Amino acid sequence: MIIVDRALKAREAEGKPIRVGMIGAGFMGQGLTNQIENSVPGMRMAAIFNRHPERAFQVYRYAGRDPVAVGTQSALDEAVRKGQPAVAEDPMTLCRSPEIDVVIDVTGSVEFGAHVILEAFAHRKPVVLMNAEVDATIGPILRVYGRKQGAILSACDGDEPGLQMNLVRWVQGLGLTPRAVVNVKGLQDPYRNPTTQKGWAERWGQNAAMVTSFADGSKISFEQTIVANATGFKVLSRGMSRGRKYDGSIMDAAQQYDVEQLRALGGVVDYTVGPPLIKAFVLAEHPDPKQRHYLELYKMGTGPLYPFWVPYHLVHFETPFSIARVVLFGDELAPPLGGPVVEVCAVAKRDLQAGEVLDEYGMYCTYGEAVNVEEMSTGQYLPEGLVEGCRLKRPVAKDQVLTYADVELPEGRIADKLRAEQYVHFRGETWLQDLLKGQGQPRPPSRPEIRAPGAAASPA
Repeated sequence: MIIVDRALKAREAEGKPIRVGMIGAGFMGQGLTNQIENSVPGMRMAAIFNRHPERAFQVYRYAGRDPVAVGTQSALDEAVRKGQPAVAEDPMTLCRSPEIDVVIDVTGSVEFGAHVILEAFAHRKPVVLMNAEVDATIGPILRVYGRKQGAILSACDGDEPGLQMNLVRWVQGLGLTPRAVVNVKGLQDPYRNPTTQKGWAERWGQNAAMVTSFADGSKISFEQTIVANATGFKVLSRGMSRGRKYDGSIMDAAQQYDVEQLRALGGVVDYTVGPPLIKAFVLAEHPDPKQRHYLELYKMGTGPLYPFWVPYHLVHFETPFSIARVVLFGDELAPPLGGPVVEVCAVAKRDLQAGEVLDEYGMYCTYGEAVNVEEMSTGQYLPEGLVEGCRLKRPVAKDQVLTYADVELPEGRIADKLRAEQYVHFRGETWLQDLLKGQGQPRPPSRPEIRAPGAAASPA
């Protein structure tokens, strides 16, 4: 940020602001537009697409701007050249426009997000994600496509994956080795739904389904999957801690973990409910006994695991930093080291019946749990990011993991094809590709043990 702020001021002085095209105009898009337009020099929100255009107009007006509607590529390009905020009828015009420097996806949609990202890549345009769902589901293979076009796909500052990876990079810069990267929640209840969360969502002007995904553990599973894939760390068991309550001091947080187990795995991602006033923390060790002496002097404890933490995440306030990092410095936040290390499987939120068509994450049918990729693939688990529109072929009990054998997939989804390609490219596994081609049927998997959230589990 110390480099970024001066670089942005230089762009402002040159009269060459970074021109952002935003896909999605929800609660976070509203805050981000206001932040960019009124608090960030050297950057402007050049154009917005939203499936309901009136919402995009509202977002601009919230920021004190008067946009114009544009229906063609040439009209969009002309508006951006003139510095006129534009509301686009077609999202792909933002991806194709030579007048847009970067696209930011704020939708939370996996299928739609995949189309947007690939179109932006086709025009060698970087994409910044406030869409953890697409990143956790098919982020590794999307980056393969991006590299072919010389385009970056990045997580963002402020959102939890970017926040944690900034902390990881900082801790590594001090010479320590991270062993646990832990997100902190205030609430965990996998059975929450848009009805139970309606009042809270209305109070803050947010979408009830998105708020539900925060409460039921799906969102944090997507977030920690991104961190796992960027660090190579695993989860100790499916579902991570499942909302383990921790109200102790951050200085004692390491007592929750077995350091030898962490070392054996290389490191883990996890989450806790509490402690208060902590948003994320990293537990790390130092290989140098001389430096451990200094760490104790500096009141960091006696080790072997030392805590480092951030007390807040400010989401849209910080997101412009990542936009600038990507555009000005080519610095990608939270890139996966390779293929998926952790994924997010779908779990029944209630007893589900044959013939039901599943709704999306954050709704009434399923919640998501982070799981190591070996278990995900062996069990042929259905990913939470792709549950919407799947039709159940047989009943699935509450708290049971859904598998591909349980469902009929919607036809023609590009995200399914990309996920199959991801398995082939990184793991040499063709079972999902064969399933999509109709060359094979998903085998009836050996069912994982049904465990109520919060129940003890052995490491997976």
